[in-house]
Amino acid sequence: MILKEFEFLQYKDEAKPHFIKEETFLAIEKFVLDNEERAQYLKITTKKGLGKVLQAQNYVGLIQTKDGTTIEILPKIQELSEDESKNILIKMLKTLKKSPFKNVNMAHLQSTKMPLLEIFITMFLEELAALVRKGIKSDYITKEENLPFLKGKLKVGEQIKKNNIHKERFYVQYQEFLSDRAENRLIKTTLHYLYKKSHTTKNQQRIREFLFVFDEISTCKDVKNDFLHVKPNRQMKEYKQILLWCKTFLLENAFSPYKGDDIAFALLFDMNLLFESYVGAYLKKKGLHVSLQDRGKHLVEEPRKFALKPDIVVTCKTNSEKLIIADTKWKIIKEEKDISQSDMYQLFAYGKKYANQTLYLIYPRDGTEQPKLNYCYETGLHLKVLFFDVSKNWEQSPFRV
Repeated sequence: MILKEFEFLQYKDEAKPHFIKEETFLAIEKFVLDNEERAQYLKITTKKGLGKVLQAQNYVGLIQTKDGTTIEILPKIQELSEDESKNILIKMLKTLKKSPFKNVNMAHLQSTKMPLLEIFITMFLEELAALVRKGIKSDYITKEENLPFLKGKLKVGEQIKKNNIHKERFYVQYQEFLSDRAENRLIKTTLHYLYKKSHTTKNQQRIREFLFVFDEISTCKDVKNDFLHVKPNRQMKEYKQILLWCKTFLLENAFSPYKGDDIAFALLFDMNLLFESYVGAYLKKKGLHVSLQDRGKHLVEEPRKFALKPDIVVTCKTNSEKLIIADTKWKIIKEEKDISQSDMYQLFAYGKKYANQTLYLIYPRDGTEQPKLNYCYETGLHLKVLFFDVSKNWEQSPFRV
């Protein structure tokens, strides 16, 4: 089932679009109501003539319930089709820092007609294929065993305790060069997990092939403990992206704190953060020196309180002079009254503290004629409203005034 942002779900006739089984609706409702913070992802509200509904908010991604129902939430971008919206979502995900999407090759995603979860599984398998081609790593693993022969170092205390009668045995500690290390256990555990989740023949077949490669490696007994034993050194740099994928699937809360008895799996992304990341990546691609969520300025200096963090700060590479101060907002602006007063106050504070003459508010372009808005706070301090078309290729200049 596919929703766009701010569309809603009902429960009645599940054969119709945007209708789900009552037990599925109630499970999601319970999950949302159990924690106030979750209201930012899904909102329980009522619609005239429809009764109670679940409404998608500013978060996109997927939710899967225990009964197997999968709900995809896609960004509401102009009048684009579901496939086009999904394609743009993937492009935006590629710009996120500290995420597993960085190396995604769009050409390998043969069709965005695949369910979103299958697309994510395909991305993981492509990253794993690249790792396997380079070779999976082994390490010296310390083992302790009671053997019929002496090997490594004799553990005297354990020898006395365990072999007081069996003098022919030796309790020893030794090292073996094995691939059964934490990083590989996490990968194999993720493969087992995704094999149960995937419903496409191709992904299931590829997972079986990789499980054969990892046949001699055990699965995790304690996932969180194995993540603590990951070695983030130069020798293991090839594992960085695949382990981000493992964390995303196994911990399920890498991007959003969705976790609960009624939800089998959820992967959700804040569209405000995605939009900020995407616009920032575009400016970097143009050769600009860009800082996202810039720090260092405070509304009150003595003592320093109320940190200011503009979404985008562009500086001159040679002398650190501030060229652009901007905030991005994932909100459709059809007329002037849609602009939040608090956003205007926020940009005024940035202008004062950063001593910048021109400030920018950047909103998504929705394909219709949007208002031309420019403001003068005071002499020498101006605000311009820009619209960024996420459906455009970067070569087509997506900015519109």
